Amino acid sequence: MSETDVTNLLRTFYDELHAAYGPQNWWPADSPQEVVVGAILTQNTAWTNVEKAIASLKNSRCLDLRRIAAMNTHKLAEMIRSAGTYRVKARRLQAFAQWLVDRHDGDLARALSGDLSAVRRELLALPGIGPETADAILLYAGGRRSFVVDAYTRRVLRRHYIIDGVAFYADVKALFEAALPADVQTYNECHALLVELAKRHCRGQAVCEGCPLERFRHDGGL
Repeated sequence: MSETDVTNLLRTFYDELHAAYGPQNWWPADSPQEVVVGAILTQNTAWTNVEKAIASLKNSRCLDLRRIAAMNTHKLAEMIRSAGTYRVKARRLQAFAQWLVDRHDGDLARALSGDLSAVRRELLALPGIGPETADAILLYAGGRRSFVVDAYTRRVLRRHYIIDGVAFYADVKALFEAALPADVQTYNECHALLVELAKRHCRGQAVCEGCPLERFRHDGGL
């Protein structure tokens, strides 16, 4: 498939999904700081588990990155236990929070502003912050044009013969950033719509009947 064909197909996918599902209003959070916490906690766990951990932090008035930086690590870990691998995630949360306090005086908006590539590199240098988490923080907490690629997105694209099973994260990200209008809202909606599609139809066991993308060439068994 040529680059032009991929670009046109991804744009069509976006239009079809938006028509089928409408605006998704992502990320489900009350503040940019909550986005950051959610992005770190959601690694390798279901969002329902993350919601419980966030509720625990909120109920204890600890959903604040300055407070997280200063907390006892064991106490923080116990509060986010529902998110799984909670000791590791507590250390990662504190590493991010400490970086924010030390380098940016606790100002998240300032930390995520400036040259996009430089900010992204800074995030990727933090413990446990990989490309997907960094892009989620940039897009949803910082309002930056940085497309998020997750396992759901890869599954949809693989089943429609756009990528193979070993495609690099950066290459998949580049496909979307070349195809979509360069604005935050479109990146936001496209990622959220692909997640919704994967939850409804492009599951581990595909349910292709009634899928908004059913008419496009695909293999639900991939």
